[in-house]
Amino acid sequence: MPDAPVERSPAVDAGRQPARWPAARLPRGLHPGAWWLWSLGLATAASHTTNPLPLALLVAVAALVVVRRRGDAPWALAFRMYVWLGVVIVAMRVVFRIVFGGGQGEHVLVRLPEIPLPAWAAGIRLFGPVAAEQVLGGLYDGLRLATMLICLGAANALANPKRLLKAVPGALYAVGTAVVVALSVAPQLVESVLRVRRARRLRGASGRGMRALRGIALPVLADALDRSLALAAAMDSRGYGRTEAVPAGQRTATGTLVLGGLVGVCAGTYGLLDTTGPGYLGLPMLLTGLTAAVAGMLLAGRRVRRSRYRPDHWRPAELLVAGCGMATAILTVLAGEADPELLYPPVSPLTWPELTPLMLLAVAVAAFPAWLAPAPPLARAARPPAAGPPVPAGTEAARLTDSRAPATGGNA
Repeated sequence: MPDAPVERSPAVDAGRQPARWPAARLPRGLHPGAWWLWSLGLATAASHTTNPLPLALLVAVAALVVVRRRGDAPWALAFRMYVWLGVVIVAMRVVFRIVFGGGQGEHVLVRLPEIPLPAWAAGIRLFGPVAAEQVLGGLYDGLRLATMLICLGAANALANPKRLLKAVPGALYAVGTAVVVALSVAPQLVESVLRVRRARRLRGASGRGMRALRGIALPVLADALDRSLALAAAMDSRGYGRTEAVPAGQRTATGTLVLGGLVGVCAGTYGLLDTTGPGYLGLPMLLTGLTAAVAGMLLAGRRVRRSRYRPDHWRPAELLVAGCGMATAILTVLAGEADPELLYPPVSPLTWPELTPLMLLAVAVAAFPAWLAPAPPLARAARPPAAGPPVPAGTEAARLTDSRAPATGGNA
């Protein structure tokens, strides 16, 4: 008599067959250049307005994208520091307006005693009456600068600085190395502070505020020096800073092309901005400078030989994220040309800031990378699960565990 077929549970079959996910939805790190282009687009949009409403929305969008698409690497913790730095910038701008003459306005909030200054300091006033118009002007300027800083901090929290170094052209490897090391200073400091605070709590230290600053600052400084020495040794062992012998004439020609090209780019940009200058100082000078600079960089890159392990490629997700940043900047510029008064609300007379449809569309486009970008790979998720606590002998759980264990030895 044939044996009856054994019915298998769908859960068992699902556990034996690996889950198949589309390649586009697999967790992976986005190209760092895409995140930087997106953040530069947001910073460009913030630089074209002093309206606090779109600036606050841009900060909220940057925070949303960081929360949804940051990993668990050390540099992902740096966004909070940029937010606090932005708050400090806004406060300093407002205090600056209060200290150095805040009375130019109709709505006086408070009258502070004015400090007389000598005749050579004419035009500068210390304290005096504080007007609402000047305080709002300082608030708007500080909020614009803080928003630009926070947008760049979002890229620093999302992009991998080590992968960014691989995307730098060979001719700019020295400058790129310095820039990447500088960008990774803030995340490394955040990691050092968290590690020192954790060690202090394990040792039972309960000091807070300024009392704990002395116990935290010195270990963080020592840790930063140790990391710098380790980084320098690692870079030297991998050949950074070493180039092959180049004739003096070729080196001079390369430097002349690069420097002359950069000067031409600056002159051409000035000619485009200043319409009163001669015609050859605009677009022709800009194109000539770009051509010379690119030629010099290509010649300089020929003597740099680098091998890349698993180079980063631009995929549709990278193009979409970078395009969202560029579209945000373009929409903001168009909104400023359509109605500049709404992007730069006047403080005298006092008016309530308003939003334009183009500005709302720009903010919405800037938030798309929170869903368009793939989820980042998490290092904690890749670790094997920790073993559970031992099961006491003689209990029901121990008998069930013994009954499920495969038999070793004996006759089948």
